[in-house]
Amino acid sequence: MATTATTPATTPAPPARGPWVIVTGDFTPLGGMDRCNHALACYLARRRGAEVHLVTHRAWPDLLALPGVHLHQVPRPFGRHMLGYPLLDHAGRHWARRLSKGGARVVVNGGNCRWHDINWVHYVHAAWTRRQDGGPARRLKAALLRRYDEAAERASIGRSRLVVANSERTRRDVIEHLGVPPERVHTVYLGTDPARFGPIGPAERARSRAKLGWDDDRPTVAFVGALADVRKGFDTLFEAWRRLASASSWDARLAVVGAGGSLPYWKAKAADAGLGGSIEFLGFRDDVPEVLAACDALASPVRYEPFGLNVQEALCRGLPALVTATAGVAERYPAELAGLLLPDPDDAADLADRLRDWRGRLEGYRAAVAPLGAALRGWDWDRCAAAIVDLAEAQGAP
Repeated sequence: MATTATTPATTPAPPARGPWVIVTGDFTPLGGMDRCNHALACYLARRRGAEVHLVTHRAWPDLLALPGVHLHQVPRPFGRHMLGYPLLDHAGRHWARRLSKGGARVVVNGGNCRWHDINWVHYVHAAWTRRQDGGPARRLKAALLRRYDEAAERASIGRSRLVVANSERTRRDVIEHLGVPPERVHTVYLGTDPARFGPIGPAERARSRAKLGWDDDRPTVAFVGALADVRKGFDTLFEAWRRLASASSWDARLAVVGAGGSLPYWKAKAADAGLGGSIEFLGFRDDVPEVLAACDALASPVRYEPFGLNVQEALCRGLPALVTATAGVAERYPAELAGLLLPDPDDAADLADRLRDWRGRLEGYRAAVAPLGAALRGWDWDRCAAAIVDLAEAQGAP
């Protein structure tokens, strides 16, 4: 059951009916699940005047400065997520028990806290079997972590009163893999920030290119994602790019935004393949909107992607975005853009063909995605958050 907001972002929102508790690892505006929870907390505090309790390892200063926001910080020992998981679960349940006595609504994400009010699901571990690389110790650690993640999400999502999925794909995964009754699972697509991810003008493009040191007008494809995460499919894109760059006529640049332990490996692999002039590794960036302004397309051959916020943000900027057809964000594509949807994330030859076609029709592709970008910008974070709050309040107090 797809849900759309009925509360326009430009009209005053009714005051919240009681306190809210949100349990998540981080509240930041930088992307992914952190961005989603940051937006929900901001909406509740800024537009609904709610008392908002953040149970988290880290929260951004702009959020903490809002009236009514209370931080309940949870340690993350040695910076290790795995060591922080049980502490976050314990702290989340403590504050949920304490504040729910006063009518608080509690939002958790997946299996991060075993509380059974509202679960905003961004990822279903049971829906994705990771390829395990490395030695026996590394594979054992990954297997144990997967077992923990799957058990945690079954214990939390399976008993939640209200489950909010970020796409219809995620909704199906929750129903089919976790056995949650369909009537308890609602889809609310993720929002965007139209002020940061608006259409790119010539002056902004020139400034962004100058900042990156690009003094040419080469067409540029962006990749945004963790290089060590096999789900993101950078290996497929790399192979497609190697095929394309083998032709002397291929003049495009690949700009890779992503960090992690495998970054040196991919840099060395690119150098060995003679791709040093064709692929530029930008590492981690906190200015992704500006990087996108310097680019002309985005490629995201993901193997598993419940939504795909990076793809949506590229589309909002007006960039054609090639993404695997099974990604949640692909549900937003109209039929006339089906050529941008990849049927097989492992098919490097097909991806190369589609990139070659894009290179031959740059302006045509840009014009074709403009209506979709405009529609996506209309569903901002306030509308997304309002839809979730409306669902919760329609359901009634626990």
